[in-house]
Amino acid sequence: MSGIGPVESVDSPEIDGSCDVIGGDSPRLTDHWHTLPQRTRRAVLTAGTVTAVAVGAVLLPPFHDGRQDEPTPPVPWPANITEWRYTGLAQTTDTPTTTGFFRFAVTVESGPPVAIRVIGAAFDGLTAQAVPDPSFTVRTGATRRVTVEISVSDCSGLPLNADLAFLDVTLRNTRAIQHHSFIFGSAYSSDLSQLLHRACGTTKARPGPRPSGSAGSQNVDRS
Repeated sequence: MSGIGPVESVDSPEIDGSCDVIGGDSPRLTDHWHTLPQRTRRAVLTAGTVTAVAVGAVLLPPFHDGRQDEPTPPVPWPANITEWRYTGLAQTTDTPTTTGFFRFAVTVESGPPVAIRVIGAAFDGLTAQAVPDPSFTVRTGATRRVTVEISVSDCSGLPLNADLAFLDVTLRNTRAIQHHSFIFGSAYSSDLSQLLHRACGTTKARPGPRPSGSAGSQNVDRS
């Protein structure tokens, strides 16, 4: 006889429900996906796309243009960018007079425009102002020709021989208002001395005081 016993039916009551199922899986969403209505599937796909975009926007670092990180250079001080040069007398005369007219070239090298006003001329007893406009503005990169009227108001104590004469001015741009003195060389000092001699010829000459203005050396005109 063979060793094969009787074949039992799979529905035999001797097999209970406690037996293990090899290779069994828990239910998955895809098992029911095709059973969902088309409208429901479309809504689920749309919601998933929106969620993915939102997550990506949170995770991605913000974009920065490298040029925006560069610091903006500060506006320069007006005295550091304004240059004065003496160009000569506006008119000459040999007759006694208490007023002279002197020409200058004013240049603003960089930064915003500079508003300028002449307020003094070296020594007590002198008054000075730009004519015809006491205040004027010089644009960046431009050179403006300016005439300054200098008058002798009091001869007492004035030196007849000016040495390193200067102009006192106010300079204003978007950063600051500065009181500054521009010192000029021998040509301006000589022309100013002629005015002093014509106006105060009877005054005993004495050595002129050293300039006492606030000028920086970068603006000295040695011509």
